[in-house]
Amino acid sequence: MNLEGLKIESFSLGPLGTNAYLLSKPEEGKGIIIDPGMNPKPLIKRIEGLQIEAILLTHAHFDHIGGVDEIRKLKGCPVYLHDAEADWLTNPKSNGSSRWPELGGPIVTEPAEYALDQGQVLKLLGLEIRVMHTPGHSPGSVSFLIGPHLFGGDVLFRLSVGRTDLFGGRSEELMDSIHLKLFELPDETVVYPGHGVKTTIGYEKENNPYV
Repeated sequence: MNLEGLKIESFSLGPLGTNAYLLSKPEEGKGIIIDPGMNPKPLIKRIEGLQIEAILLTHAHFDHIGGVDEIRKLKGCPVYLHDAEADWLTNPKSNGSSRWPELGGPIVTEPAEYALDQGQVLKLLGLEIRVMHTPGHSPGSVSFLIGPHLFGGDVLFRLSVGRTDLFGGRSEELMDSIHLKLFELPDETVVYPGHGVKTTIGYEKENNPYV
């Protein structure tokens, strides 16, 4: 796997400050996007001139999928999502957008082109992207591991963990995902969460009061 030339940029989008990530190789003019959230104009401006190979979704809650349709149509790129949430993109009740209409109204997009599953390895941008199924925050939550970089969505935060009181959430599953999968990774693995600042596996093992 060639991490050389890889650039990782974060964009805090929408009313909930959801982190969208752009992984790019500027010299090649290519990139992939993880979780394009609501009000994605800053992200869309940044990807002008870039070929976007894919949109990867850690899960399909409304604040993580708000920019999917606009970017998919603009760039003609496929969307990847775990099958446990296959119908969430088309269902505002499941993705939560109908629950909080004051945050922007129902979000409906076309289904994902590709399904994700535990142990899958995606080959995009010259990278090997390992898919880890990490349910608990939602049934189809996944984390993407790229070398020493982990994009974990809303599973693990700096000194916190994802909520489990939304549709399909289960606290026991969340703890299993963190302890049996994420905490098996090297301590120096950098965690890029769905909200807030990045952290490391080692720091959370030592300091996170919820785990």
